[in-house]
Amino acid sequence: MTEVDGGGGFIERARALFQERVERARALFQERIAEFEKDANRGRRDAYLRLSGLGAVAGLLCAVLVLPWAGSAGLVARDTAAGFMALPGHLEVPNLSSGVLLTDDAGEPFAEVSERERNVVSLDAISPWVPSALMAVEDDRFYEHNGLDMKGVLRAALRTAQGDMQGGSTITQQYVKNLLIETADSEGDVDGASERTLGRKLTELRYAIDIEDRYTKDEILEGYLNLAYFGAGAHGIEVAAQRYFSISAENLDAGQAAMLVGLVRGPSFYDPLNNPEGAKERRDLVLDRMVDTGHLEAEEAAAHKAEDLGIDHTPRGGSCMESDYPFFCDYVMRWLADSEMLGKTAAEREQRIAQGGLTVRTTMDRAAQDAAQDAVDKRVPHEDSTKFAAQALVEPGTGRIRGLVQNLRYGFDDDASGTTSINLAVDRDEGGSGGYQAGSTFKTFTLAAALEQGMGYGTRFNSPKSMSVGGMTDCGGDRMSSWSVSNAGESDDGEHNMISATKGSVNTYFAQLQEKVGLCETSEMAVKAGVHRADGEDLGVWSSFTLGDQEVSPLTVANSYATFAARGIRCEPRPVRSLTEDGTEERVTADSDCERVVKQQAADGVNHLLQQTFDGGTAKGLDIGRPAAGKTGTTDGSAYAWFAGHTPNLASAVVVGDVRGGEQNPLRGVTIGGQYFGVVYGGTLPGPIWQESMRGATEGLPSESFAGSPGSFGDPTAEPPGREKDDDSDDEGGADGPEDAAGSADSEGTESTESTESTESTEGSADSEGTGGAEGSDGTGGTGGTEGSDGTGGTGGTEGTGGTEGTEGSGGTEGSDTGEGAGT
Repeated sequence: MTEVDGGGGFIERARALFQERVERARALFQERIAEFEKDANRGRRDAYLRLSGLGAVAGLLCAVLVLPWAGSAGLVARDTAAGFMALPGHLEVPNLSSGVLLTDDAGEPFAEVSERERNVVSLDAISPWVPSALMAVEDDRFYEHNGLDMKGVLRAALRTAQGDMQGGSTITQQYVKNLLIETADSEGDVDGASERTLGRKLTELRYAIDIEDRYTKDEILEGYLNLAYFGAGAHGIEVAAQRYFSISAENLDAGQAAMLVGLVRGPSFYDPLNNPEGAKERRDLVLDRMVDTGHLEAEEAAAHKAEDLGIDHTPRGGSCMESDYPFFCDYVMRWLADSEMLGKTAAEREQRIAQGGLTVRTTMDRAAQDAAQDAVDKRVPHEDSTKFAAQALVEPGTGRIRGLVQNLRYGFDDDASGTTSINLAVDRDEGGSGGYQAGSTFKTFTLAAALEQGMGYGTRFNSPKSMSVGGMTDCGGDRMSSWSVSNAGESDDGEHNMISATKGSVNTYFAQLQEKVGLCETSEMAVKAGVHRADGEDLGVWSSFTLGDQEVSPLTVANSYATFAARGIRCEPRPVRSLTEDGTEERVTADSDCERVVKQQAADGVNHLLQQTFDGGTAKGLDIGRPAAGKTGTTDGSAYAWFAGHTPNLASAVVVGDVRGGEQNPLRGVTIGGQYFGVVYGGTLPGPIWQESMRGATEGLPSESFAGSPGSFGDPTAEPPGREKDDDSDDEGGADGPEDAAGSADSEGTESTESTESTESTEGSADSEGTGGAEGSDGTGGTGGTEGSDGTGGTGGTEGTGGTEGTEGSGGTEGSDTGEGAGT
């Protein structure tokens, strides 16, 4: 006994002897393989190989696990068994991958996104026919073994030798294999979990024994049925029941259960949607096995076999396309993929989203979202139209995105009119477009820069119909060439101060104010407020900056106006409030990222000025029944029309254009929503959309007033000499009258780096704007107004609207002074 118990030499010799015999057996096996490779009878060869493989595994396992007799052989077997048990044995069973559930701000779900569509249910919520069918065809001794069924292995070997290919894996072993695939971090790990090797089989068996030790049989069955893949994107029995029969798993009958269970061996081969004959044959085999194993009466099986499959298909879910708010859903998922809330690296975040099991409370206010969608759909119907309207709503002081809407429906068919997969309200890298020139909505930043420098409301300029403005320098100190700019109508010329110029959106006034403030200072104010280009490029700082020659998204404009609504506090826009791990109380909150960027007095002054547009200005008739501030915007050539505005507790921006590119397809002589427009201005279509949206969106919010006008800026009602207080002739936002169409940085301007003049082109219908009524009724028309679109060069045309065809607008020459600016 001394030699046996303490002498390492004998044990080492025994181990060596055993290893030698294993190697000899392997060599013999390889010889047999080589012989049968030459055998012309392929069927006999394949059967022998299958039998040999299963026999080798069975024999090895018998030697290792069930033959520990005394003596040297027993010591070898005992030592080898110990080596087998020393293999990695603890397999972590994770929460199964499921969906990422999105809810609105009130906690009501509106989307579930999943890489693997799965709905985990308890065994009690699964029809008893399902485990009966599974055990009958896969492992009829499931409740009798401990993960390894030697009878099953030997029986499978015998049947395989007879030509009936059958595996020897138990349900527990299959569960382990599926778990290894589920938790794989790479394609290599997936392949490793599926490869047919002795090493993989031994590891699988070791894990199976551990699983059987830690879980009950019912728990293993439940885990298996929730984990298994049934084809057609259906992971787990509940989704499979919904996918193929449109019922819950608890309502499956014996025939339906047999068909689903039959799929796990070959989901693609037995796919009932594409191979119903193969699926029926497989189902009938499972029914026969249920009879053989006593789970089903022969008469019942015959009745089910006499029926067809009874497929009632439910299309695959688990994507934003199935959501009532697909574009908001898409934006949230992209935001999560870029947020450190889910991991430090992109790979970690991708894995976490794929794993699912998260409930995301978004910032979407369903009332605001629905109100905006209704307004957009009413004014710019999506059916058979290339015209689009997009809107974003943001909460000042928090950056919470309350709504993202557009008229075009979510879809991926480029040939289908009225659909697009591009989120027209956001930036390109967020799933959106390259943006749209913002027109005179940018004048707000010129006002803010002037007020911050201490200029008051009484700052006056003689503002003629047209003029040339020179002497400006960019942020690099380079002097800009002179810029020719024009107003829209005769009534806009004359003496103006900040109040009258803002009400009438007078281009020549703002050109001079920008010159006095500084071109660079104006652009820097826009950046501080939150402005950036939608295409990711740097802002172009050119003479016509104040007239909105830059391509931006509605979300960017809405968020920049929210900065003023919050009295100078800018917050990064965000669509998420919190994340909660399913099955736990662990909750991660998305905090607001805010900072003061504009002096409070200056922001209050901007809010006061923008309120005046509703009082006889370009926003006349667009009030919402509570204090509001706003600004219209129309680009040169009527490529795009905007309205941006805010209350103290909600900001919003609307843009209207053509998905084929506004420069090539302007908003002139068009019929939209059954109404003809000679020209679409910011007050004629975007304005009413904004009005209806904001009325509905703010209905449940307290009616708050803006802070009073700072006394340091002077008389808040001051009018320049010669102008009466309620002169409506300056209106920009009438139902069908023009704004100051002085022009954008589009390619209509005559390019020149030296010239100080440009030939003005005369566009019709350039008289006063009308009143901007909610229904867009005709304003005071007029003809022969000067469009003034030609300038000393042209900036890049809009980068594209990201519409159905994904076309881009024309690209002008960037870097030079523009023509008449971007209009009102």
